[in-house]
Amino acid sequence: MNFYNKAIALISALIVCSFIAPAQEAKLPTQWTNTAMQAGIPLSEYPRPQLQRNDWLCLNSHWDYRGGKDAPNALNPETPASFESKPDKILVPYCPESVLSGVQRKQEINMWYRRSFEVPAKWQNKQVIIHFGAVDHDATIFVNGKKAGSHSGGYDSFSFNISPYLKKGSNTIIVAAQDLNDGKTPSGKNGPRGDYTFSSGIWQTVWLEPVSKSYIKNIRLLPDPEGKRLKVFVNAVGAGKIKAVALNNGQDVSQVSAVGGSYFYLPIDNPVLWSPEAPFLYDLKLTLYNADGSEADEVKSYFGMRDIKLGKLNGVIRPLINGKFIMQLGLLDQGYWPDGILTAPTEEALKFDIEYTKKAGYNLIRKHMKTEPQRFYYWADKMGLLVWQDMPAIWYQNEDTTQNRKVYRQELKAIIDDHYNSPSIITWVPFNENWGAFDVKNITNWVKQYDPSRLVNGNSGFNNNPDYQKPYGDPGNGDYVDTHIYVGPYGASVPDGHRAASLGEFGGVGLFVRGHMWPVHNNAYDYEPTKARLTDRYVFLLDEVEQLMKYKGLSVAIYTQTTDVEHEVNGVLTYDRAVEKMDIERVREVNQAVIKEGDKLNK
Repeated sequence: MNFYNKAIALISALIVCSFIAPAQEAKLPTQWTNTAMQAGIPLSEYPRPQLQRNDWLCLNSHWDYRGGKDAPNALNPETPASFESKPDKILVPYCPESVLSGVQRKQEINMWYRRSFEVPAKWQNKQVIIHFGAVDHDATIFVNGKKAGSHSGGYDSFSFNISPYLKKGSNTIIVAAQDLNDGKTPSGKNGPRGDYTFSSGIWQTVWLEPVSKSYIKNIRLLPDPEGKRLKVFVNAVGAGKIKAVALNNGQDVSQVSAVGGSYFYLPIDNPVLWSPEAPFLYDLKLTLYNADGSEADEVKSYFGMRDIKLGKLNGVIRPLINGKFIMQLGLLDQGYWPDGILTAPTEEALKFDIEYTKKAGYNLIRKHMKTEPQRFYYWADKMGLLVWQDMPAIWYQNEDTTQNRKVYRQELKAIIDDHYNSPSIITWVPFNENWGAFDVKNITNWVKQYDPSRLVNGNSGFNNNPDYQKPYGDPGNGDYVDTHIYVGPYGASVPDGHRAASLGEFGGVGLFVRGHMWPVHNNAYDYEPTKARLTDRYVFLLDEVEQLMKYKGLSVAIYTQTTDVEHEVNGVLTYDRAVEKMDIERVREVNQAVIKEGDKLNK
């Protein structure tokens, strides 16, 4: 947090106590709940590590709020709603259904947010961009009463240049958000056929940053370890030359000059490779110059030199990372929180699940049915955790197909664009268990063509199917033959002539932990009565996974799941992250043993 943000945080902390109602009681608090509730500026870390500038202003804080059944329609309004009557207060960026927000309603449809801010004096003569990490689902932004722009999509970031609407002194921003949550837009487990608490409105960081008239809008990075180079695209507003510098621990290792708006290559001699065992990251500095040679903009980024592709190992099709088979052994990670729902309460909480996963000896997570803030992927990149990224499902793909399917395709592309640069993401998963599935074969091909640098699992668990639709089944293309087996793992898929075999979900064995469960009827696929018995069961399941890997060609196994989630008690951690439900040393030992046996197949 820069000095300006620190000052605002202190002022906010002093002011908020004068108007905030007593905090609501969390059904199941985490160790971070109170910290989040008391923060003047929650989640104040720089939100975009792969395109970072020094100067910025976090707008997370208490905002005025209008919601509930009497809130005005918030779908693409032309004028902002009135806040004349005494509004509620909401703690942004937590959704209004969460206890951390201070609102905690069951489901919000029309939401209106308002707050004031002053542009720092040193930003004079700069363009001011407002950024939103994510708003579910349709958002319209007003600045000083003027409409600055609209965005549709609940899981991708967006921004607007609000400079034309600013004035000296205090400025007011109003955000209108509508989320019907009717299953006709991508919503994952958050939709009407999902299992968990709804989540609506602003749910990731809101922030401002100053830029020059010419600036770097976004970048695309593609590592090419075999070619000893990094492919770079810089999308710049305004013409100008680009200088790109790669650094290893602060030392320049490569430098090129180029122009914005076209691809260029940055040579990386003797590249240090990124892998789960050694997640080395190069720093990247990009500078944009004006026509007169003066500096217009500079951003900092990073990249990892790794590739992933299919190849044959001892006659078996397997995924190869940097030319080597690594048994992908991981957890289904849903990213839900009892206090923040889709939003981790603090940065420490956001890191916690990744740290635990690594500590327990896994090398992979499947991020299930949601996306995370950019900082989540930064920590996965930095700690060396492989990621399969799901696309959140739609639920009624056969209703109004011209509109609903178009929305799905647009938001799938936006999510890929948002997270394209993270080396940790190695596989895209467009569909899961036929939920909302349509045109699976063509969409799988499209994703593969749009991002040929990663693998694609078109319909994970195609052997399962929701009861409200006919199964789409195995698309026959993509990079994986993927089945879900509960409890499993026997019955898992085997590789075919052109695809590797994946067990996209298995396990799901539950344990009740009194005092650490969501207050509903809890369930799992199967149960064990004690921590010791559950650990024994897990070790046995992993021994079976090892057999499938060595003798049946299995390359991926994803256990359900990282934490309990509301009624589900089959996590390796309780929902509040307070209790480890298995003996972590034994879990780590067997996980690492399976991965090491996989490594032996390379010899």
